[in-house]
Amino acid sequence: MNETVLDARGLNCPLPVLKANRVLRTMQPGERLRILATDRASITDFQVFCRETGHALIAFTDENSVFCFTVKCRASAPANKPN
Repeated sequence: MNETVLDARGLNCPLPVLKANRVLRTMQPGERLRILATDRASITDFQVFCRETGHALIAFTDENSVFCFTVKCRASAPANKPN
């Protein structure tokens, strides 16, 4: 399967998630984005981001303090949350 790679190494919170969000907005449902990051905060950031946006965090690895996240673009826009 074809996937897009975003190199966010060296960027600090919240930039890796913000840049990933920008790329995901251009992607088709089901496409995958692989993000490389070095900021430890990105581990929690991507978990929360995916939970809140409906994208699926399908893989995570940590190799020598380079974190690799694979995110699958959500199938459709999330439903509006009630107030």
